[in-house]
Amino acid sequence: MKNGQTNAELGNGAGLNAVAIIPRWKRVLDIMLIILALPVVLPVMICIALIIRVVSEGPILFRQERIGYLGRRFMCFKFRTMVAGNDTSSHKGHLATLMSSNKPMEKMDTKGDPRIIPFGVPLRASGLDELPQLINVLRGDMSLVGPRPCVPYEYEEYQSWQKERFKTVPGLTGLWQVSGKNNTTFDEMIHLDLTYIKNKSLWLDIKIILKTVPALIVQMIETRNRRKARAVVQPAVSGPTVNQ
Repeated sequence: MKNGQTNAELGNGAGLNAVAIIPRWKRVLDIMLIILALPVVLPVMICIALIIRVVSEGPILFRQERIGYLGRRFMCFKFRTMVAGNDTSSHKGHLATLMSSNKPMEKMDTKGDPRIIPFGVPLRASGLDELPQLINVLRGDMSLVGPRPCVPYEYEEYQSWQKERFKTVPGLTGLWQVSGKNNTTFDEMIHLDLTYIKNKSLWLDIKIILKTVPALIVQMIETRNRRKARAVVQPAVSGPTVNQ
């Protein structure tokens, strides 16, 4: 170790060609902020868990394998916002479309996803469904700030230059999340992640964290407006029913 930094060698199958360096301040910042936020966050998490238990059968937490630092796999935690045991093929198709086009990175939520449980849409739009990932941060799988962790079938489609985004630990929030997120394309997301890695600093992490709540508020408003617009368009497209 040098200058208060830790080195980590390549993970198997990461497709990276250089040693990655994680600054020690990043881990210190993560732990310190979690401890400070815990008195507020813990009651919120308990309330969300109770709501999920009441409105939907199945586990409260959703666990999914993700790809993180240097291409390493880890189990990521979220609050379950979809019916248990739902089919993921529709998400795979949606993701493949986003990766191969210049379409904005909109979630399927705005188009009306029948898999989502009651109260699931506001939880997802607000980012509250990702609060259990604080467990991943404490375990060292993630950081508060960094690129989002992707699923294995997404990682398999990455080009070599896109895999450079795995040269830092994934995060709960990041430069992409506070830079328009749902209004950006897949390639723009990758470039924002690479920009973060190139310019990573304590001050940049703090700025991103401070911008996260305003960005989530904007995201919630946009999600609500898009769902309202879709609800208005649907009846207009179907047209009035004419009695024969």
